[in-house]
Amino acid sequence: MAAASLYCVCQQSYDVRADIFLNDICVQVEEHHAVDIDVYHCPNCDVQHGPCLMKKRINWHRHDYTEPDDGSRLVQAGTSVFVRELQNRPFPSAAEILVQMQGHQVTQKYLEKQGFSYPIAVPQLGGLGLKLPPSSFSVRDVEEYVGGDKIVDVIDVARQADSKMKLREFVKYYYKPHRPKVLNVISLEFSDTKMAELVVVPDIAQKMSWVENYWPEDSFFPKPFVQKYCLMGVKDSYTDFHIDFGGTSVWYHVLWGEKIFYLIKPTQDNLTLYEVWSSSPNQSEVFFGDKVDQCYKCVVPQGTTVLIPTGWIHAVLTSQDCMAFGGNFLHNLNIGMQLRCYEMEWRLKTPDLFKFPYFEAICWYVANNLLETLKELREDNCQPPVYLTDGVKALINALKNWLKREVTEQASDVPDHIRPNHLIKELTKEIRYLESGGSKPVKSQGCGPCPLTRSTLDKAGHHARRTARRLRHNHHHHHHHHHAPKTPSNLEILELHTRQVLMRLEVGPFEEDVPFSSTVMAKFNKMSMASAAAVERSLDNNLLLVMCNGRIIR
Repeated sequence: MAAASLYCVCQQSYDVRADIFLNDICVQVEEHHAVDIDVYHCPNCDVQHGPCLMKKRINWHRHDYTEPDDGSRLVQAGTSVFVRELQNRPFPSAAEILVQMQGHQVTQKYLEKQGFSYPIAVPQLGGLGLKLPPSSFSVRDVEEYVGGDKIVDVIDVARQADSKMKLREFVKYYYKPHRPKVLNVISLEFSDTKMAELVVVPDIAQKMSWVENYWPEDSFFPKPFVQKYCLMGVKDSYTDFHIDFGGTSVWYHVLWGEKIFYLIKPTQDNLTLYEVWSSSPNQSEVFFGDKVDQCYKCVVPQGTTVLIPTGWIHAVLTSQDCMAFGGNFLHNLNIGMQLRCYEMEWRLKTPDLFKFPYFEAICWYVANNLLETLKELREDNCQPPVYLTDGVKALINALKNWLKREVTEQASDVPDHIRPNHLIKELTKEIRYLESGGSKPVKSQGCGPCPLTRSTLDKAGHHARRTARRLRHNHHHHHHHHHAPKTPSNLEILELHTRQVLMRLEVGPFEEDVPFSSTVMAKFNKMSMASAAAVERSLDNNLLLVMCNGRIIR
């Protein structure tokens, strides 16, 4: 909400937001309480005039509870009347669309093969790679780890309005025997706090994440942190229907308490209806679940983890006091849908505060890396999976549109080292090559060890090919310069590659008296032989490296 100015009976104006966050001494009124005050008495005047006079509640079904209740105004989302009606509504069970899995089954290989189009529920923590505090972890513990001075976004549920307050004030509110309002904290990202050490996000969210895979360490833009959120909601908290920013997928774990999700599939029709509903002036008076064919009810009890795919429209009700942890991630499986969600946000003029940070920048980084992936698959005579080809096509269209938009917008998120037009041209060339069937026979996607995406590539072989291509490019580039360095020898390439393999394996230099575990040795042998063959293919020469037990044997 906008900063509220309160005028005391002495006619002096007090800026609530400034006083709370700068002085913290004058007004001494929380931002979400400011709207409740009818006549404000500053600290100097309340001695003579008594405490502030509060607005009188006239209704329980409107965001503005001072509106006369003449029976003609519709119930608005989030109000106590709305929540009571919602709890009594019948819904089809999410069991119809929910994929029940064990943690160890939720792998990248599984999702790449089966797709990630429906929500996944994992009833127990084991196997996900997810690490969390114990279920005894309390709201007071959050304050201890994050710090009471941390400013948090708080939603006044009955008004569906966002305000800010210090975490310690929310904690005081939470432990009051009688809470005057329903307040909900859903956007406390704690990667920059001590609490970050207590949480390890699920393996799948790390391995598939664009930010983890593609964000360069030397980026001019600050790295987006959207993987570690703590959500603290009291009973009857409600978040209306929405799509997570940038079409991100979500992992969500209920540490204690319970959440109820109302899930709607992102079909073309439903997304069109959602955009119309989101931009309508009476949005809060229309329950979006009534606008679509199916809205599923999904109860998430304590200890359960859910994974919600790209674009799913959902509302959330906190049926009892609850603490949950969650995070958002972009990935390669649903690129087109992610871009559609981002474009919808742009059309709806969503404030930057509620968008994925530097979404366009990460897309340029991804495009740059997927170009390398497509080249490597072509060199390996492999056909990329359909989701990757379709994703790159959608990415090309989006990048072209953003470049056109830049002419009038003047807000570039193109990273400095990327040549945008050249990148689009090269990606287009790779797609045309694929669509033409290529100039030679191409292995099918399911033919043995063909890598599917950069994240599933044999890392050592991937870097060896990239190194070889770079060295070959440098040799070609410097050929016309009188003082160019000499072409690297096969031995130099081998040494560079071996160092990279060792770094990737996190294995130290060979020593006669240090035994390797059989697991590491097997992994090293497999990677070394595969990547050496890749170097040999890439350089078009007769170098062949055969290694056994970490030693060159031929």
